[in-house]
Amino acid sequence: MQNFTNLERIEAFKRGSNERKKDYKEIYNIFRNSEAISQSDRCVQCGDPYCHNKCPLHNYIPQWLRSVAKKDLEFSFKLSNDTNPFPEITGRICPQDRLCEGDCTLEQDGYGAITIGSIETYISENGFKKGFKPEFADKMSDKKVAIVGSGPAGFSCATYLMRAGINVEMFEKANRPGGLLTYGIPSFKLEKEVVFRRFDWLVEAGMKLHLNMEVGKDIFLKDLIENFDAVFIGIGAEKSKKANISGESGKNVFLAIEFLKNIQQKNFQESYDKNYEVAGKNVVVVGGGDTAMDCIRVSLREGAKSVKCLYRRDMVNMPGSKKEFKNAKEEGCEFVYNVSPKEVLLNSNDEVIGIQMHKTSLSKKDGSRRQRVEIIANSEYREVADVVIFALGFDQVNPNFLSENGIETNKWGEISANENRECSKQFVFTGGDCFRGSDLVVTAAEDGKIAAREISRKLL
Repeated sequence: MQNFTNLERIEAFKRGSNERKKDYKEIYNIFRNSEAISQSDRCVQCGDPYCHNKCPLHNYIPQWLRSVAKKDLEFSFKLSNDTNPFPEITGRICPQDRLCEGDCTLEQDGYGAITIGSIETYISENGFKKGFKPEFADKMSDKKVAIVGSGPAGFSCATYLMRAGINVEMFEKANRPGGLLTYGIPSFKLEKEVVFRRFDWLVEAGMKLHLNMEVGKDIFLKDLIENFDAVFIGIGAEKSKKANISGESGKNVFLAIEFLKNIQQKNFQESYDKNYEVAGKNVVVVGGGDTAMDCIRVSLREGAKSVKCLYRRDMVNMPGSKKEFKNAKEEGCEFVYNVSPKEVLLNSNDEVIGIQMHKTSLSKKDGSRRQRVEIIANSEYREVADVVIFALGFDQVNPNFLSENGIETNKWGEISANENRECSKQFVFTGGDCFRGSDLVVTAAEDGKIAAREISRKLL
């Protein structure tokens, strides 16, 4: 260990931008054995590991890095899967530069962080090749829990409940399980077989998965509360935020999640809305987070004539992960900074012909070190566009079944819950974006784990 003075940080190999734009296959290769071992061997084994502390799941990162360096894949696999319900997923999609790798001691000292995400993916994928599988309880109790929604929070909760010996039935309104992981994150970041493999193992272990089953329509929450020992609600935040400007209801003005979902349905060869096709069109994406990068990169793969990203702050303040920004730029997106939308411009047929923008500047930092966006007077200009996609974050939908069953929400529409993720109604739990607002897959996974731990404590 501590071989950082002799070995530099290396990234996982990725396919060239021209090649990868032709398909939706993942762009990164899995580390080879030698790469994973040498990168793990750089770890300094901190006494107070910042990578572990910064990870929302508090993964045993230094411990499984040491095991990989010692070529003990089986123990690495057990450690990795103990704290994480799906490490091969978080290894692929977590913004490591803002979490574990960003707080790596080597990163702070200028040596370059250990490539933690790539090693995390390596451990699981190579473990699976050797026949290792996630473990569940040998004997199940007579307790059963209903999970509403199969996204990251519900997925995680189900995993930890079944490890504890509690039976699970999951209710998902879509054709396939996974929620955001399946319909919101493009396959070039996360191939869907990776998601479905974990669900297959859950079903194999005894979980009952009900697809095309919408709570509040096909089955009622009241019945779940009455017929199960506990209920977990993980319905996400599916409502894309609007810019609240003139013209945003015109034709070919899309909201991010609807665009991404329809293109994924197209790729699944499911029914989809063909109005979301962007081939041969000039596409403008408004926003600077990872969802904006997803919309950009999907548009390029769908054959857009051009793709331009408009963001109201500068490049340094972009909220997404650095690798996603870099990938979008490599694949051909043009970025315009310090601009804010004023009006979507429409023709007489209500079709997009452009978007009117303000130029912006950033104020001096306030007490919280945040800079406000300020509109520059008389700075309006026009961007030509055939399609405008707003990627400005997400809000809660708040289905009626929440209030009808005495489940309280806060002023932002998020489900209210205590530190153990139990709602205002006893034995009803929640987690993920419907609880904390639009956030990361890894924080949703932590919510599901916390809820499962409390459910297990109460039921067993």
